[in-house]
Amino acid sequence: MHPAYSVILFTTASGAGYGLLALLGLVGFNHGQASSVAFALVCMFIALGLITIGLLSSTFHLGHPERAWRALSQWRSSWLSREGVAAVITYVPALAFGLVWSGLIDAPRLIAPLGVVTAVMAMVTVFTTGMIYASLKTIRAWNQMLTVPVYLVLGLATGSALLAGIASLFERFQVFQAVLTIALLLAALILKFAYWRMIDEAPRDHTMESATGLGSIGTVGQWEVPHTSENYVQKEMGYAVARKHAKTLRRFVLVLLALALLAMLASLALSYFAILAAALALAAAVVERWLFFAEAQHVVTLFYGAKSA
Repeated sequence: MHPAYSVILFTTASGAGYGLLALLGLVGFNHGQASSVAFALVCMFIALGLITIGLLSSTFHLGHPERAWRALSQWRSSWLSREGVAAVITYVPALAFGLVWSGLIDAPRLIAPLGVVTAVMAMVTVFTTGMIYASLKTIRAWNQMLTVPVYLVLGLATGSALLAGIASLFERFQVFQAVLTIALLLAALILKFAYWRMIDEAPRDHTMESATGLGSIGTVGQWEVPHTSENYVQKEMGYAVARKHAKTLRRFVLVLLALALLAMLASLALSYFAILAAALALAAAVVERWLFFAEAQHVVTLFYGAKSA
């Protein structure tokens, strides 16, 4: 698949934003009102800012971005529509939570319930994003059990790294933040490694023979090529990254996640290392997202000459 930069920005920014928002909701549930109005507002601004930037960037890949709102009506059958509905709904408790958690509205009893609702809705939205891809049976690399967990854990890991970095700037860094971020980054590293192993070892059983049902009579091939020049489908669905480059980029993702882990460990001695950890975690997420799309092969490529998918 062609890794569109708008979709990479969407999945990376919104994932980190929702991860941060979910953790802020849990912080409010556990500790009540924020100790600093400035800290609370900066956290909420970054979380909602990343989410909004991500959601807006996702429309850039559409032929008619002005019609994106129409997708909300298909929530009964479309995970894309469910994601849009969940994203819109999440703004309501998130904004209310930000106002009461920061103390701009004096309603301490509402902090805990709004925090829980905000955290749940943030994760529901990330879940629906992952399901957009996991539900596509036409793309073997996405239609498997680890796609959604990777989305959830990577979103929480980058969000946790961001929270630790912001807390260090406001001198509110705590050991628990470093421990939680380390655990989430380690989980993301393990899950992503397992995901790559799974897609590498899965049988490539989508073939021209299985597609046509003529496998019993032998090898099936095309008499003529479908097009004399490259078309839109080939550009979008037929993009392929060289295997040697994919392996190099995979190692790069793992190295970035490992460096983020080391930076978080160093933050236990000097909290400002948490800022470096956040930057490394976000960089790893960007490369991981690029690979997620670049390594995906659509079954339509069989029509254009691929032997299997």
